Amino acid sequence: MSRRDTVIGVTVTNWAGNVAFAASSLARPGSLDELRSLVARHEQVRVLGAGHSFSPVADSGDALISLDALPGGIEVDAAAGTVRAGGGVRYAELAAELDARGFALANLASLPHVTVAGATATGTHGSGSRNGALATAIASMELLTADGDLVTVPEADLKATAVGLGAFGVVTALTLRLTENFTVRQRVYDHLPAGELHGGFEDIFGGAYSVSAFTTWKDPAVVDMLWVKDLAGRPAKPDRWHGATRAGEPRHPVPGMPAEFTTDQDGSEGPWHARLPHFRAEFTPSTGDELQTEYLLPRASAADAIEAMTPLASRMAPLLLINEIRTVAADGLWLSMAHGRDSVALHFTWRKDVPAVTAFLPELEAALAPFEPRPHWGKVFTMPAERVRSAYPRFGDFARLAKSYDPAGKFRNQFLNDILEG
Repeated sequence: MSRRDTVIGVTVTNWAGNVAFAASSLARPGSLDELRSLVARHEQVRVLGAGHSFSPVADSGDALISLDALPGGIEVDAAAGTVRAGGGVRYAELAAELDARGFALANLASLPHVTVAGATATGTHGSGSRNGALATAIASMELLTADGDLVTVPEADLKATAVGLGAFGVVTALTLRLTENFTVRQRVYDHLPAGELHGGFEDIFGGAYSVSAFTTWKDPAVVDMLWVKDLAGRPAKPDRWHGATRAGEPRHPVPGMPAEFTTDQDGSEGPWHARLPHFRAEFTPSTGDELQTEYLLPRASAADAIEAMTPLASRMAPLLLINEIRTVAADGLWLSMAHGRDSVALHFTWRKDVPAVTAFLPELEAALAPFEPRPHWGKVFTMPAERVRSAYPRFGDFARLAKSYDPAGKFRNQFLNDILEG
């Protein structure tokens, strides 16, 4: 590998700048052999995806590797209804290729710029009461192991490795199950009465393909916005829905921010990948002046959990840019935040005030504790490791399997050691 492909003594931060990676080098291998050589000569290796995680899940004290120069690309198998995506492929480029071939993915995250391998590994989920997290689309996975072997993960192990936190090896390719192409309409509604959300939660979130509620908590009696993404074949929602009124102009998820980079909200039909995310693929974020936290809870507890946060509103609102509420279908992936339960996702985008947010999170987590919250692996949280472990029935099995794949801990870091071992 040429020196221009490896940066020594690198200072790298995540997208938001709240995590400074401790890596001694950042490498972009251009071939599988270069990747294998990097893994062999370093004691500790972590893979950096799009850098959009807000936790130190990707941190490494030794080698940090980006797969964006690794060949592999995108290979559609139309007969099988699957696509093989290389480890560095991002959802935006994958979606464009699938759309051109008449295929789609069932779900997408709100930001299409994240890598497929990184988003699935951390449990990123998108939205929709009947839609599973992104990793539920994985049909097979190729890994470069600590020994330098390129292996296809046995089907029996996929429930662990699909949301694998990078603990099993370098994901060089994923094969995803596809659906037929579909079109979506998106409309935004203003000022949903909080009582409607509490009393009609299932009707609201089950009333479209994907629904997001956004609230600033400045007025606990009102939810600022509903973003409603409906399949084009369904009857259009009326201009007044559940007490909310259709917005007269495009909205940004954060009130007051310009809406030019958001996906179309005018009710027109558009391809799945141009409506399911909140942001346009041609908008390329560089840095984000924000922090993010998210907890997934049983969906049946949604109204009670939101009510439990109400006493915190006056302290939460000054720190908050927006709180997004979404739903996710249950799955069987061992470390998925929706493992075994239909879930509600409470996502918080905070002002970038690390000390204040860090000080407030234990109070928020205490309010949600009765509802068994599971924090997003790629977001900021302060829950003790033992509480996180206890939230997953198969956590012990996950830790044992990860140890069998990587006995020496080459792909571990402090974040994983704390979680896996306490």
